[in-house]
Amino acid sequence: MNPSTLPKWPKEYRLKTGDVLVNSTGTGTVGRTRLFNEQVLGPYPFVVPDSHVSVVRTFNQISSEYVFILLSSEYGQNYFADNLAGSTNQKELYIASIAELQVPLPPIEEQLRIAEQVSTLEDNIKILDEEKIKIQSFVNSTKAKILELAIHGKLVHQDSSEEPAIELLKHINPDFTPSDNLHYKGNLPKGWCFSTIGDLFQHNTGKALNGRERDGDGLRYITTSNLYWDRFDLTEVRTMPFTEVEKEKCRATKGDLLVCEGGDIGRAAIWPYDYDVMIQNHIHRLRPKTNLSVRFFYYIFLLYKQQGLIGGKGIAILGLSSRELDRMVVPVPPVEEQHRIVAGIKTLFTVLEEIQTGLEA
Repeated sequence: MNPSTLPKWPKEYRLKTGDVLVNSTGTGTVGRTRLFNEQVLGPYPFVVPDSHVSVVRTFNQISSEYVFILLSSEYGQNYFADNLAGSTNQKELYIASIAELQVPLPPIEEQLRIAEQVSTLEDNIKILDEEKIKIQSFVNSTKAKILELAIHGKLVHQDSSEEPAIELLKHINPDFTPSDNLHYKGNLPKGWCFSTIGDLFQHNTGKALNGRERDGDGLRYITTSNLYWDRFDLTEVRTMPFTEVEKEKCRATKGDLLVCEGGDIGRAAIWPYDYDVMIQNHIHRLRPKTNLSVRFFYYIFLLYKQQGLIGGKGIAILGLSSRELDRMVVPVPPVEEQHRIVAGIKTLFTVLEEIQTGLEA
């Protein structure tokens, strides 16, 4: 700042502690209020508002804190919204409109009591918000711990009478050989074995979008923008042509586990609908080769993602290739235990999600 320019600003233009600032321009931001305090100036001698900020400066016997509360309240904000001028893209709140706002004005002593009470409530709300953040963090870490216990066989009991997982894999491939997993901590529970996703699931990817291709029937397809953790957003679903061969390769049906190849790599959900949908090439379709709990393996993807065990390789665009996905090693319990684990996770997650819902209410 050039010190020689300071005298050109009259004192009445310089913001003072207690000035109420009102944003007077901009769709979505017009009407936003702040209470100014000179403590924010630091080394600067003063500050002046630009033409898009209106300043409300109170007289004696009127509390600026009370006026700020009033302008920030639903009453004040609704008044501003009803008195805007200008086009949809650039709304304006003229200072004359602010000046015409009818203000309920109690005695100064009551104004100060109101301001003090609101300040106390805001402090309490801030404390509650901080506690909510801590509880939400605890809920998230508890979910991750539940998943970790689950895939280490520590969430539900084992039953020695159940068919071992290796027999399940030999039903698929009589020459099956268990895999090794360097990421797994501790020993596998009795009856479990390591396998790969390729051993357990038939694996296909979808069709690449090609605007010049016209062969086939126009069918609805989903992309990674429709696929979220354990859910789908079908607000916008487009169509493209699929030939008869592509229909079989790229069709997702109820119970298929779908996994993102790009974007949020490894993000997964089970297709839950009674109708089929086609998939684009950035989605992997996993269909079980035998009777197993697809939900159990969804939870493995969720845990692996949280632990940083799912990533991508590439130069320009990171992605989870078909080869990498097929070779992903996972622990496999007996089928009956898979279902018990899923039931146990769902029960515990339901309690935690009720807590989260309560925090958001």
